[in-house]
Amino acid sequence: MSSSTTDREGAIALARSDAAMAAFSDDLARLVSYPTESQTEAGAPHLRRYLKEFMEPRFAASGFETTLHDDADMPPVLIARRIEDTAKPTVLVYGHGDVIHGQADAWSEGLTPFTLTRRGERLYGRGSADNKAQHLINLTAAETVIAARGSLGFNLIFLIEMGEETGSPGLEAFCDRHRDALAADVLIASDGPRLRPDTATMFLGSRGAVNFDLVANFRDAAHHSGNWGGLLADPAIVLNHAIASITDARGAIRVPEWRPNSLDAVRAMIARLPDPGEGGPEIARDWGEPGLSPAERAYGWNSFAVLAMASGRPDAPVNAISGHARATCQLRFVVGTDADDIVPALRRHLDREGFGMIAVEEWQKGAFPATRTAPDSDWVRRVAESITATTGTPPDILPNLAGSLPNHVFADILGLPTVWIPHSYGGCNQHAPDEHVLEPVCRDALGVMTGVYWDIGS
Repeated sequence: MSSSTTDREGAIALARSDAAMAAFSDDLARLVSYPTESQTEAGAPHLRRYLKEFMEPRFAASGFETTLHDDADMPPVLIARRIEDTAKPTVLVYGHGDVIHGQADAWSEGLTPFTLTRRGERLYGRGSADNKAQHLINLTAAETVIAARGSLGFNLIFLIEMGEETGSPGLEAFCDRHRDALAADVLIASDGPRLRPDTATMFLGSRGAVNFDLVANFRDAAHHSGNWGGLLADPAIVLNHAIASITDARGAIRVPEWRPNSLDAVRAMIARLPDPGEGGPEIARDWGEPGLSPAERAYGWNSFAVLAMASGRPDAPVNAISGHARATCQLRFVVGTDADDIVPALRRHLDREGFGMIAVEEWQKGAFPATRTAPDSDWVRRVAESITATTGTPPDILPNLAGSLPNHVFADILGLPTVWIPHSYGGCNQHAPDEHVLEPVCRDALGVMTGVYWDIGS
C-alpha cells in the first residue's frame, strides 16, 4: 500500500474518530445556540454574531483570509479564502447559517430549538440539519486534511450567507459584484437530505420554485348566509373550483406549459435511484403524474401544491358568506420549464377555464430558478469516484434536488458546474419542530468530505 493511500485512510479515520465526533458535537451545540432566525427582527443581531464570533475566527485559525460583508441590501455574508497555489484547482463551498422560525412551543417535551440535545443517535436543534451541521462538516473536513497533509493541495473558498431562509435576498447581485473573490472551478456544497441515510448522495442542481396567491375578492364584507345564501357567489367555492382546474383529482398538472420537456434526458439516471423520502412519510403511489415512478416525479417532473388557504374566519366561523378567499400556492419545477412563463401560463389557463375573476399575485421574494449540471461533467465523475473509494459504495446521483436552493447564483452568475453532497436525511424534520441530524450520518459525512478534499488535493 502506498504511503499516500495510507495517509488518506488515516485522515478519514481521524475525521470519523470518537474524539472528532465529540468535538463536532460541541461545535454544533455552539452554532445551534445562535437563534439566527432570518425572518424575525429578534433574530437579526444574531446573524452577524454567528459569523463574527464563531465562523470568522474558526476560518482564520486554519489559514483562511476572511471578509465579513454587511451590505445594506442583504443579510451579512462571510467570504473565507485559502489560496495555496493559483495554478491548482479552486473549489467554492456554500452554506447558510440562518434558520427558519424556531417554533419553540411545538417541540417535543424536553426539546428546545436553540439548545442541542442528544437522544440516542439524534442531535436535536433548529438549524442542525439545515444548514449548520452541513457547512460545519465541510469546514471540519478541510481542517482535517490540512492537519494531516500540512496543506489542502488546492484552493478553497467558503461563502456563508445569512438569508437563505428568506430567499437569499441580494445574493445574486453580491456574487456578481464579487466575482473575482469567488472565482473557482467548481461548487461543491452541502444542503438537503441524502436519499438513503446509509448511502452518500450527490445532486447536480435543484428544482426551481415560484410562489403565488390565488385571490377571489368578490365584495368588501361578509353577508348573512340565511338572507343571502344562494344569491351571492361564494368566493371559497369559486376559488376551490379554480384550483381544481389546475390539476386533475390525483394532482396531475393540467396547465400545458407547466409540463416539462426534459425528463427523457435524465430518465435512465433516475431509474437507478431508490424511492425518495426514506425515513419520511409514506409515499402516495397513486398521486401525481400517471406513469411516472416516485423518483421521476420528485427529480424529473413538476409539482403543484396549495400551501395554505382561507376564507372567512376558520378560527371563529359565523353564519355568513365571506367576501373573499385566498390560497397560497407553489410550483416546483425542473429544467425544461420556461420559468418566465409560469405565472402568465396560469393566467391564460384560468381565463380559458372561465375563472377570469380569480387574481394571480406572484410573490416577489423566495423564487428560485431550476438548475442542473450535466451528469457527464468531469467534476461529477471525480467526486463520485472519491466517495466510492471512501465508502465502498457508489453514491446515489440525482439530476437535481427535489427542493430549491440558490444554485442558479453559482451555475448562472458564476458559471460553475455544481455538485452537492447533502449530509442530512429525509426524516430530519427540516423546517419543522424537532429538527435533528443523525450522528452516524454526520460521522460518515466527515469521512466522505475528508476523502473528497484529499483527492482534489492529490
